[in-house]
Amino acid sequence: MTAFIPPAKPLIGEEERAAVDRVLRSGMLAQGPEVKAFEEEFSAHFGLGRACVAVNSGTSGQHLGLLSSGVRAGDEVIVPSFTFAATANSVALTGATPVFADIDPRSFCLDPGAVEAAVTDRTVGMMPVHLYGHPADMPGLEAVAARHNLQIFEDAAQAHGASLGGRPVGTFGSFAMFSLYPTKNMTSGEGGMVSVANPEIEHLMRLYRNQGMEVQYHNEVVGFNTRMTDIHAAIGREQLKKVAGWTATRQANAAFLSANLRGVTPPPVAEGAVHVYHQYTIRVPEDRDGFAKALREEYQIGSGMFYPVPNHRLKPFSVAVDLPATEQAARECLSLPVHPSLAQEDLERIVTAVNALAGAGA
Repeated sequence: MTAFIPPAKPLIGEEERAAVDRVLRSGMLAQGPEVKAFEEEFSAHFGLGRACVAVNSGTSGQHLGLLSSGVRAGDEVIVPSFTFAATANSVALTGATPVFADIDPRSFCLDPGAVEAAVTDRTVGMMPVHLYGHPADMPGLEAVAARHNLQIFEDAAQAHGASLGGRPVGTFGSFAMFSLYPTKNMTSGEGGMVSVANPEIEHLMRLYRNQGMEVQYHNEVVGFNTRMTDIHAAIGREQLKKVAGWTATRQANAAFLSANLRGVTPPPVAEGAVHVYHQYTIRVPEDRDGFAKALREEYQIGSGMFYPVPNHRLKPFSVAVDLPATEQAARECLSLPVHPSLAQEDLERIVTAVNALAGAGA
């Protein structure tokens, strides 16, 4: 029987297991020395040149980053609608309003012109998403931000190691959130890492994640419990040693697919961009859902539809707004397996299946 090719596959080795066991034997399980080391090693590994703050999830990181950057009720933050709901959720959790702007159909990331058109006198910032591992148009967005005195908040959940013009994502905004969920390019089991632009944001991040205190029982603000455990940090530290190799494999897998696929539109890469291929996303203009079903049932190949319901059509955010590129992407996008566990025969089967289905008009 043909083995199923999953759309994603977390990679956990003996090193991660040993690291968890080391922490368990230490008796210090909550936030401690492993978290501190992970924060420092993460910043150094990805060349961020910034302090990093570890939290219990990417969504927590976005939420606390926004609060620490001064976003409050009555403010507006411009976000893409073509993204996971956590992007808009994090804005709404501060009491601010997420305002949806359209994407560039080539990169699937926020379009600077659409952002500028959405600016009002209540707009305090924008949150570009480096979607699928491709950096957003940061020079274009930075120009809009400068003209309107706006902050930039990076959603880098899927973009560990991506860069634009030699500058790593995570170094453009007031803060940037990297997700460490199991299906991301690296994981800590669950968690998030936030790079911060200045000591003030860092201080507030550390307060908010720990009940509002840096010194025990001396609470300075109303805070949360969003700490990362030493168990999760130990896993993340081991993953940091492997993520560069995994990224290179993702990029090689993507290059093979792009060179050999026919009849579909592979993901383009902007000039000067380093794409880390959290997802390898093609467009299927006709019957994307049927195409995915045929991949699964006829060829035993999994795929992902990210994101078939744009945020502006979700119940919590339902709003009438014209986002044609977003709506088209939601209908057409399909993500093929590109993860490091793929063997050469897996890649060849993916190419054979996609080319056959595209040629047959499936």
